[in-house]
Amino acid sequence: MEKPDPKRAVVSAGTIAGAYIAGGFIPLGPYLMLPTAGTALTVSVITTLIALAIFGYIKGHFTGAPPLRSASQTVLIGGLAAAAAFIIARVIS
Repeated sequence: MEKPDPKRAVVSAGTIAGAYIAGGFIPLGPYLMLPTAGTALTVSVITTLIALAIFGYIKGHFTGAPPLRSASQTVLIGGLAAAAAFIIARVIS
């Protein structure tokens, strides 16, 4: 592995922070824009699954994996992770 360039640390940190903010807005955005939590949950689930499929497809394209398979795997793993997080939050609250 290459050693990281210390001069890029701030830029890398900013890139990661921006990605987390943009990625976090996908599932949380509907709660900011819609009047009821039930509707926001439905829209959040749908938009999150669509975003996972798009990101998985793009990842497959750039890594040389079959894009549809990569999209399916990303939706499955991301969907399971989101469902687990939702269930854990329900149990805790």
